[in-house]
Amino acid sequence: MSNLKVSSTGVPQFTARDYSSFFFAGAICCTLTHGAMTPIDVVKTRIQIDPALKRSSLLKGGRYIIAQEGPTALLTGFGPTAVGYLVQGGAKFAGYEFWKKQFVNVAGGQEDAVKYRTAIYLGAASVAEFFADILLTPLEATRIRLVSQRGYATGLVTGFTRLAREGGIREMYAGFLPILCKQIPYAIGQFTVNEFCHELAFRSMSEETRRSLSPTAKFGISLGSGITAGCAAAVLSQPADTLLSQINKGHGPTGSMVYRLTTLAKEAGFRGLFAGTGPRMVMTSGLVAGQFLIYGWLKEAMGAPPGLEIHKE
Repeated sequence: MSNLKVSSTGVPQFTARDYSSFFFAGAICCTLTHGAMTPIDVVKTRIQIDPALKRSSLLKGGRYIIAQEGPTALLTGFGPTAVGYLVQGGAKFAGYEFWKKQFVNVAGGQEDAVKYRTAIYLGAASVAEFFADILLTPLEATRIRLVSQRGYATGLVTGFTRLAREGGIREMYAGFLPILCKQIPYAIGQFTVNEFCHELAFRSMSEETRRSLSPTAKFGISLGSGITAGCAAAVLSQPADTLLSQINKGHGPTGSMVYRLTTLAKEAGFRGLFAGTGPRMVMTSGLVAGQFLIYGWLKEAMGAPPGLEIHKE
């Protein structure tokens, strides 16, 4: 176990080794879950950008793609998905732990931070996601090109190389603003709702009861919190997710990114922006619940300390 030191204000003093454990656990949990969800993500992306699949259900869209292009089409973009979320997941989870601790220090310590916990969750999730998205954006652009343009490239390396060669940094980061608009609300829903679900579950328990929880009870709390957080993350980030797919497909007018996003949003309308929300909620609830479960297991296996907790008793 990690020999965790605590400051006079009750804030854990995480070491470089602790943060490396957070990074590794976050990287593995995001790679495994996002990689496993590739077929659903392929169908979801195609529903957003392919007129032939507009308003299709997840099942109907999947059947159509298999009939037209074969089963392997559902694994399109697996490479950039796995690598992209390896680096993004590590940076996001470790970053969230880091920034939450910094904001707790700013608030004056663990006890004083409780009344500001909502702002701390929002701030830590947002800042961590911002830096993680710098790593994710080029690989996400590659993935969407592979999914939306059949024959664009044979895989991760050839797709990334072609995108870099033909578009350069400008094209690789064309989706940075919309991906921030998507991923920051996603992270806010993921971490903030998960924190409050755990707080709600633990609030009525004594410290002794909490320490003696069975593995099944702990699993149930983590699973339920993760599923709820995943649904919130999907709804909050859905409009920007739709716009991101459109931008990487090359849709919309020329001009500044803000102008393009505004124009595409007006063209899509409310219903268009939320196209594919059902499939995405299914995908995201599984993603987020799986991520938190795997993240917790890996941290425990590596002897890493638990995250800083500022729940209201």
